Amino acid sequence: MRNRYVLLADLPMVALAAFGAFTLRFDLFFVSYRGEFPWFLVAALLVKPPVYNALGLYRRYWRYGNIDDVLVIVLANAAASLALGIVLTLGLFLNIVPGFSRTVLLIDGVLALMLTGGFRLAIRVFGETRDRSQERRRRTAAGKVGRRVLVVGAGDAGTMVARELQRNPQLGMAAVGFLDDNPAKLGKRIYALPVLGTIGSLARIAKIASVEEVIIAMPTASGDVVRAIADTCRDLGLPSRVMPGVYELLDGQVSVSRLRQVEIADLLRRSQIRTQADGPSYIAGRRVLVTGAGGSIGSELCRQVAHERPASLTILGHGENSIFAAQLELLERFPGLSLTAVIADIRHADHLAQIFERAKPEIVFHAAAHKHVPLMEENPEEAISNNVAGTSNVLNAAIAAGTERFVMISTDKAVSPGSLMGASKRIAEEIVRAAARRTGRPYVTVRFGNVLGSRGSVVPLFKRQIEQGGPVTVTDPEMKRFFMTIPEAVHLVMQAGGIGRSAELFVLNMGEPVKVVDLAKDLITLSGFSLDDIPIVFTGVRPGEKLEELLWEPGAIVEATSHPDIRSVREAEVCASARLDAFVGELVSAAAAGNRLQVDALLAQMLPSFVPACVRAPWAPAHRV
Repeated sequence: MRNRYVLLADLPMVALAAFGAFTLRFDLFFVSYRGEFPWFLVAALLVKPPVYNALGLYRRYWRYGNIDDVLVIVLANAAASLALGIVLTLGLFLNIVPGFSRTVLLIDGVLALMLTGGFRLAIRVFGETRDRSQERRRRTAAGKVGRRVLVVGAGDAGTMVARELQRNPQLGMAAVGFLDDNPAKLGKRIYALPVLGTIGSLARIAKIASVEEVIIAMPTASGDVVRAIADTCRDLGLPSRVMPGVYELLDGQVSVSRLRQVEIADLLRRSQIRTQADGPSYIAGRRVLVTGAGGSIGSELCRQVAHERPASLTILGHGENSIFAAQLELLERFPGLSLTAVIADIRHADHLAQIFERAKPEIVFHAAAHKHVPLMEENPEEAISNNVAGTSNVLNAAIAAGTERFVMISTDKAVSPGSLMGASKRIAEEIVRAAARRTGRPYVTVRFGNVLGSRGSVVPLFKRQIEQGGPVTVTDPEMKRFFMTIPEAVHLVMQAGGIGRSAELFVLNMGEPVKVVDLAKDLITLSGFSLDDIPIVFTGVRPGEKLEELLWEPGAIVEATSHPDIRSVREAEVCASARLDAFVGELVSAAAAGNRLQVDALLAQMLPSFVPACVRAPWAPAHRV
């Protein structure tokens, strides 16, 4: 309905409200003895429509009126009544109006609100009813029957879904009701739809109500809850969608970026490690340096270190773009932080020594490393020069600068290493242990598994593949990995740095290993798709990869620490400290010369479990399924 017609309808309703107010205040025959009524009526007709217009009542499309529009109606009528009262009062002082009752003014305002608001509500109700009737007739004529849909979740998201289904019958979906665990909602009706039961009764309700599809509208639910509902739907043979709530999403015409935002913690298949509100006390007021500060782990280390108010923080990295981004973020979030950003390569010992001499860090977190297993198999000289020689350079610079605490981040791939990357990190662990014994300082190593969401990890890869419509590529159906989130890992690294004494190896609590294919399935499901929509393709184990990683060597002594999620591990030395320097020198020289055979031979000599690339079976992709 055009707003000019709404204005024409408001005029008789304003007059009716005035007449009703006088009738309720006095009686039906008030006209014979209340001489102020004509003045009241004329003033109301002259004052209220302009006020309504000024406050926007004639600039709205009432077919889609909502709560905000109701508030505007209330405000407009209150303002109109106030303006009418002012006009009548002026008329009284000027002896134009013989007098008026304040009670009449109040009753008139209430009646005007009811009439004008009710009329606009009627516009919406009539419009929706007409649209549904027309669509129902069209679908009946075409022989189409809407799919029976059950909405899981009767909160804001679920009610939005139900409302969209009712407003858009052309979607071919008919909501039959809700499921919700809130006892206060059970048995109630929302948008004329019943809350049929709890989420646990999904299988029973789906059978009773002949449900053909399930919509999971629980955006704040944990990954375990959503996964369980999706698994139940899959067992029942029912298609399910995750948190749609607008027309395009219900019609399946949007990409994964418009679906539920999958939280990294949803993929853990365990409870997140509870972080403490107060960080480790040993960082406050100290000079801290972080290597690899532009990486996923390094940048999170910088954030958590900055939160503990160090005396200064030096962030060191090789990539200028990542260091620049980290610097900007830290300065924005921690404006009082004394921050120095340094572009440097840890393989350049002289430059590194100068940096440490200027910064004089009391605490060093060493996160700089090459981490990609297949890539390092093809570039052995980089793995050795960065992970081995680089770690040695950082340690020597730290010792010379008087660094009190040193924490190196390692990986589970260093355990019984089957790859050149893992072997290089295992040697780096030995270098840290030897330096700790030589100096007696609390220099320690912290070892953990894969980090969800880090750059180059499987989760960003899987997300990108899902956004492109698949397939999702997994190396092997039996491939397993330990997983943590970045904040979990960094929090525990900082805690370990505080409890470390000297030459200790700490291993973080990673939970149980998870099959990578299950991780891929979870991400597909939580993104609102099924395996029919996004297939999984197995591409074969890549060079240097193992089907399953370990957290410590067989025969290692594992002990609890003061922190429930950190273990102290004692493993046999792979090389005596007196021999280690010579071995590292030979290894670095062989890598610098590009002598892959000598690199493999030296690593095999030092690490019995390491299998050189020259004797491994050639890699070939597995059969695509």
